[in-house]
Amino acid sequence: MENRFTEAELAIAKSVDLTAVASYLGYTVKKVGHYHTLKEMDSIRIYDKSHWFRWSRQYDKGENGGSQIDFLRVFCGMEVKEAVWWLLDFAGYRRIEEKDRKPPLKYQVEPGKKPEPKKFELPVPAPDNCFLYSYLNQERGISKSVIDYFISQGLIYESRHYHNIVFKGNNKDGVTKFASMRGVFDKEGKPFKCDVAGNDKEYGFNVPNDDSSELVVFEGAIDLMSYVDIFSDYETNKLALGMLADAPLTTFLKEHPQITSIKFCLDGDEPGRKAALQLTEKYYGLGYDVEDCPPPAGYKDYNEWLVGTKLNLEVSQKVTHLCKK
Repeated sequence: MENRFTEAELAIAKSVDLTAVASYLGYTVKKVGHYHTLKEMDSIRIYDKSHWFRWSRQYDKGENGGSQIDFLRVFCGMEVKEAVWWLLDFAGYRRIEEKDRKPPLKYQVEPGKKPEPKKFELPVPAPDNCFLYSYLNQERGISKSVIDYFISQGLIYESRHYHNIVFKGNNKDGVTKFASMRGVFDKEGKPFKCDVAGNDKEYGFNVPNDDSSELVVFEGAIDLMSYVDIFSDYETNKLALGMLADAPLTTFLKEHPQITSIKFCLDGDEPGRKAALQLTEKYYGLGYDVEDCPPPAGYKDYNEWLVGTKLNLEVSQKVTHLCKK
């Protein structure tokens, strides 16, 4: 099969309406003046329905904007070739050669018609969670007891295909409305991350407790799990936004009105600090007791803190052992 795309095929891929792509993937597209943005990530700007820019990541080369292809690469973890095929299929394009034909996809776009949102379906579980345990414990430093807890609560599992870790976001009734995936086999140092298509981005990965009035908020699910490991905190409500916008937080507070205090444990990098400042000001103004709790200096996030703490402990124990000899 020919691996290269013709200029005409690349032109078709880059002519696909990016707002339709974002809508299909589950984002809420809003028109603001001469551009579009996303309700779930209002730092995104889509211009001329063909290219985008993320103002919260101006420093992050390669991740801050580009074409439709870059959008799928950044937000769905696709390789460039996969993204081009996805866009060609989305546009209803087929190569003439029989060997290159692919079955029609259900989401072909008709001119002027908004694509139907894809049905939200959780990935099929693997027979066991072998790769999940190996990755979270060996690579991310999370204790087996903490992993056991999240599995027992039905909040994480390993998918059958590709062995991705699936993080489930449930509503107050325990119905899964959101799910994200994280690969366990990083390619060239680049992790696979993607939300499950058709999910409701008003929700996030969360651990509720109606007997607690405190909520601890994180950017990512692994940071949330790392916090539990560091502090052995199984009592407070916890929520991972999965982004720096607060749509999941708004929903969680509506569904859990007993909460009176919020602790923001966002990343220590520039976007995380900026978001923490904005969110603490916003929710203090709404009457909540708020606290900004970034990881200690030198650590980007709570998982780095967890891994660093365990490495330092191992070194300390080795030194103590040697001194005793």
